[in-house]
Amino acid sequence: MEPETRQALRKAWGFCERHAWAAMLVESAFRPGFLHGPSILYENIMSRALPAFDLSGPLLALRLRFSLREKGPCLMCEMGYGPGTEGKAGRDIIETGGNPEHLRAFARRTAQYWSETVCGVCNNSDSLERCRRHLTEDADRGFLPAISLQRDLVRSVHDRLVVYARSFVCGYHGTATDKDRAALISAVGWCSGWGPLLLMMKGRRSLEP
Repeated sequence: MEPETRQALRKAWGFCERHAWAAMLVESAFRPGFLHGPSILYENIMSRALPAFDLSGPLLALRLRFSLREKGPCLMCEMGYGPGTEGKAGRDIIETGGNPEHLRAFARRTAQYWSETVCGVCNNSDSLERCRRHLTEDADRGFLPAISLQRDLVRSVHDRLVVYARSFVCGYHGTATDKDRAALISAVGWCSGWGPLLLMMKGRRSLEP
């Protein structure tokens, strides 16, 4: 990946919610069981989140909001990708890349672990876990729900994602567990939101609302 592209993705915390899960869907469809690229990308992005929670003193909510806000646009949105923008891709490529079964299988295999990190707002539940977007919305209102819980969640996801990303490297093959693999799902959900994945897990074939 070009350094400029990686830096842009880091500033934007990856992609918007729809494009983040669309990218995961395509990666899973064409590289089932080999999500090395996304694991490296999100390990890098989650490393940016760690220092955001090392805060003390006044105006914590405002400072956390500033640290976690996007500082650049979603690259796919900026390029105009959306429904009906397949361009020159052949029908077979579109159909393969749009098949959710591989991502759904990966998510089902690891659900025991990522399900405990799902944002309560995204899931319409009373869970105090928050994705980055809803945490910043809470911070806008001066409310930081269980900030130590959010800090521990981010650190745990990052640390397990490090193990998963490294497991693709020679000498570390076979070192990742399903708990480590689940960290990739958790990282995408934390960075961008959980809506499309939760709908897909209920059986919807499309990521579109």
